[in-house]
Amino acid sequence: MYTMKRMTARSIALLVAFVLLTAAPALAKSSFYEGKPAKYVFLFIGDGMGLPQKAATEQFAGKQLVLDQFPAQGITTTFAADRFITGSAAATAMAAGVKTNIGMLGMTPDQKKVKNIAQLAKEQGKKVGIISSVSIDHATPAAFYSHVPKRSMYHEIDHALAESGFDFFGGGGLKDPEGKRLLKKDPNAKTLGDAMAKIKDNGYQIVTEKESFMSLKPGAGKILAYNEWLQDSEALPYHMDNRPQDITLPEFTEKAIELLDNDNGFFIMVEGGKIDWACHANDAAAAVMDTIAFDEAVQKAVAFAEKHPGEVLIVVSGDHECGGLAIGFAGTKYDTDFQVLGNQKISYTKFDQDVLDGFKGSFNELKPLITENFGLKFEGDPKADPLVLTDYQKQLLEKAFEQTMKGEKERAESEETFLLYGGYNPLSIKITHILNNKAGLGWTSYSHTGVPVGTSAMGVGADTFNGYYENTDVAKKIMAVMGLEAKVYAMDDDSPAKVAVK
Repeated sequence: MYTMKRMTARSIALLVAFVLLTAAPALAKSSFYEGKPAKYVFLFIGDGMGLPQKAATEQFAGKQLVLDQFPAQGITTTFAADRFITGSAAATAMAAGVKTNIGMLGMTPDQKKVKNIAQLAKEQGKKVGIISSVSIDHATPAAFYSHVPKRSMYHEIDHALAESGFDFFGGGGLKDPEGKRLLKKDPNAKTLGDAMAKIKDNGYQIVTEKESFMSLKPGAGKILAYNEWLQDSEALPYHMDNRPQDITLPEFTEKAIELLDNDNGFFIMVEGGKIDWACHANDAAAAVMDTIAFDEAVQKAVAFAEKHPGEVLIVVSGDHECGGLAIGFAGTKYDTDFQVLGNQKISYTKFDQDVLDGFKGSFNELKPLITENFGLKFEGDPKADPLVLTDYQKQLLEKAFEQTMKGEKERAESEETFLLYGGYNPLSIKITHILNNKAGLGWTSYSHTGVPVGTSAMGVGADTFNGYYENTDVAKKIMAVMGLEAKVYAMDDDSPAKVAVK
């Protein structure tokens, strides 16, 4: 009896092992999509957009973001190959499905070039558009058309853009088309010539004026479009700083859809890049307004999908969280007042540029400008009006003003100074810190953090994006829904294997 029981148990164990082993391929393919491929594919990446950024935006706006209404909702890890808290490496993970080292684009850690989903889409005969609110050669957009060991190789990246053959680039400008930045860093470096000239020679129409941009029609050919006013580091203005004549992220997205629509379909990547920049600077109002603009861009894709049922996949994710944004602050305990953020009229960058740059006056002369642009009041009862500054907060601003007036070179490079101001203009950062705190928001960092981010999807194959998975799976799931084998593609892979589709 004992022997029979033992043999039966052993047989069951062997049977279970056999079933698991034989089922392994099916389990491995559980995240693959095997239905009809999507004709049109959108990937929206909110740079620095974690769950707190979305939550704060929804509370400020008083409504749920469009991207959070999608039927498929997943959670995505963000770590890089060589560091838990990621950076630019997240772009390659989401574009090509492979973990790489910090700073590398379109390459494995051992510097082998890999194809990304935009390049694969182009090989399928689709048109391709790349859009970003920061410079179009910044890490995230560049990961969809370049292959370099260092993200700072802007000159090489600009030439890769010129040679990509993609159909639409829109948003910010180029950082080093002529190689001036490269030569400043290394006078002996060899440049590749003028990338802008190469872009024109390769058939791109360059558009920078809004009226001309909005009048573009299908058949216009390949387009490189960027806003006439680039606020900082060749990026679009923060959404809250936009003028009527500026081209916005939603407008770039809508125009790309119009120009790229064709019988073979398209792939469009849209990055909300300045969400990240605002969070680095701990400017919650700027981050919230750029998240709203990002969601409005998503709405443009949703409107297109509603006209093309059964043909469109829309995926929205973040590459990482930035700033360690907390919904809750020690000084406000359990209370929040997100509408306080609405008193901020301009971003920290515009305040720096328009008010603080070259300012030689006294702190008293600045007070009316602080009230005008951020709503903070120097007179009144803080208990009766949340915008009235306490004596302690006034002291913090005066101390920050003293540091600002010293200038960058004169400021103490101490640990205390960095923790207080993070390398930004001390007065600007302290103003936004205080306003954020009054709203019930806090920050833990001036850098990225390692928490997972949300990923949402709607349309063809959307269910594939439910669950908990690595950021590399974002690319692989998209590949599958495009009708491709979900894998890492080497640059010399000329015949991408197809998923069985009917």
